[in-house]
Amino acid sequence: MLLSTLRWRGIVGDVLSSSTDTGDSGDAGVVGHDPIDLAAIEAELDGVQAALTRLADGTYWTDEVSGDPIPDEVLASTPLARRA
Repeated sequence: MLLSTLRWRGIVGDVLSSSTDTGDSGDAGVVGHDPIDLAAIEAELDGVQAALTRLADGTYWTDEVSGDPIPDEVLASTPLARRA
């Protein structure tokens, strides 16, 4: 969903069209010769959305499975953590 919003706003299209390759090698969607992993970007954005939802619900600091608190140091190193 977030990826489609970014596409609609033209954000992803701008990134995809900003290839540093000056030759015509057919590398559409490649920035600096590294492929863009849109699935990974979408998964990361989904994780951010889930974290924001948990924050709004007051459950951000709680393990989704056990219900135990997630230690601050875990969330500090991995803000999208859902389990302790």
